[in-house]
Amino acid sequence: MSLKPVIGASMKMYFGYQQTLEWCRAVSGIIASHPLTQQEGQATLFTFPSAPAIEGALQAFRGTAMGVGAQNVSSEPPGAWTGEVSAAMLQEMGCRYVEIGHAERRRHFFETDELIQRKVNIALQHGLTPVVCIGEPEQLSPADATRVAIEQARQVLGEPGTTPQGAVIFAWEPQWAIGAPQPAGDDYIREVCSGLRAWLQDNTPDPHRVIYGGSAGPGLLSQLWPDVDGLFLGRFAHQPEAYRAILDEAAALSGAL
Repeated sequence: MSLKPVIGASMKMYFGYQQTLEWCRAVSGIIASHPLTQQEGQATLFTFPSAPAIEGALQAFRGTAMGVGAQNVSSEPPGAWTGEVSAAMLQEMGCRYVEIGHAERRRHFFETDELIQRKVNIALQHGLTPVVCIGEPEQLSPADATRVAIEQARQVLGEPGTTPQGAVIFAWEPQWAIGAPQPAGDDYIREVCSGLRAWLQDNTPDPHRVIYGGSAGPGLLSQLWPDVDGLFLGRFAHQPEAYRAILDEAAALSGAL
């Protein structure tokens, strides 16, 4: 387990354009002086604004440890794909991450495992780190949930040699916990994430990481560490001071405080 925590945050479609820029500027100020980010590589931070605000977010976080990415990407190269955004354009803009396969896109936009794998491949080909959302739709036993997570990861990565080289961040978000008042139980999360991480380490050559999402909030990282690599935050992170609290927690765990 790396002692360098991963903290991601998604705006989904909650914020307007100006609200997104205000959040980015506020968080940029926090990151600039925070102990967690004073040494290069001490933590992995990324955020996913809505597509029209990506350029503004890139500008706001320029020179900081925060990576910016898109909430979706086309599975196809540049061409006649109206309404889509290519991995090539995201790379050109300066994006470093892309979110792929969220439960909402699987459910409402009918994204299949095969489509998600193509998106992962094209993201890796363009130097983008895929943040791939996986998770069971209904609560299972920890052992069964682990098997589901491993199979989903296997589908994403494909057969050996079929996926471009590069690390993937797996955001395990049990679908039944997304937007719920409470996250999944601590023991449940630890067992699934540690089981998935062990399988990835034993069966893949790249340093993939596993983070937890699904009603993640303050105090959770401390309860799960070191069995997870970090958190994927939703609405809790929409308040800059709440985001600071998560950074404080991560810094204490990693020895930066």
